[in-house]
Amino acid sequence: MAQQHAARPAPAVRTHRLTFNTDGRPHPLENSFVAVTAVLGLIAVITCAFHSLHVLTTWTGLAGLLTGAYGQFISATTAERYVLIVSLGMAGLGFYLGMAHGGLW
Repeated sequence: MAQQHAARPAPAVRTHRLTFNTDGRPHPLENSFVAVTAVLGLIAVITCAFHSLHVLTTWTGLAGLLTGAYGQFISATTAERYVLIVSLGMAGLGFYLGMAHGGLW
């Protein structure tokens, strides 16, 4: 006697993509704040190593803190919040070291 097996659909293949829209909906404003905060945080943390760039470091750090704070306020997904927190940390480090090296002016 032959066994009969029910035909089952193949399991869905999950592809991993780098996206902040983990809920499946687009968030262009929120993603813009994530990108701007990440760029400002990177600039602030890289330039804080150079004492003569304290003006650039401090202003980009301050701008990164402000955009990151508002981005946290309007963020919609956990992925956005994660990148914003890391970027806020970089912007804050750059801002404070820039202030220690000479300040905003």
